[in-house]
Formats: sequence, structure tokens, C-alpha cells
Amino acid sequence: MATAVVGTMVEVPTVSRFFGIVITMYFDEHGIPHFHAEHGEHAAVISIAPTELLAGSLPKRDLRLVLAWAQLHESELLENWERARRSERLAWIEPLR
Repeated sequence: MATAVVGTMVEVPTVSRFFGIVITMYFDEHGIPHFHAEHGEHAAVISIAPTELLAGSLPKRDLRLVLAWAQLHESELLENWERARRSERLAWIEPLR
């Protein structure tokens, strides 16, 4: 997955995928620790601790799955947040099964 920025391509690290939902984190983000969840045309920003919807939207089922997954992997998400802040490679997080 990639996103265009001023005519160049910037990699957006995917940290997990499950049930068609893609979980990503950006290296240049600020504010409270969070991640992005996308499914089809829907996109949301989710805070890590506490785990809650910050912006955007997902279908109700997808949001429930993402929130449950995030609670199970809170420490790993926070570790990846710190890695991203240091521009280090992010770790893959087990998908929800």
C-alpha cells in the first residue's frame, strides 16, 4: 500500500490484515498514539490507549473487529508507534482470526 505525496510515492507500512481490513501506521504522524484501518472505501483513525474511534468511519462489524484486535495487541501497537516515531521498521502484528 502506498500514498502519493507531492508527486512521489511514500510507503505506508501495513502492520496487519484481517477480514479485508488493512491496518497501517505512518512514520510522520503526531499526537496521541493511533493507527489507521481501511476496508474498501471506508477509513478510520483509531487511538491505541484507550482504544477508540478518533476519526472517519467503518461499518459497525468492521469497527467491532478492529477495536477487539487493537485491545488484544495494545502493547505491540504501542511498540510500533514508538518505532515509527524513530523511523524504524515496524513489526507485523498477528491478524484477528
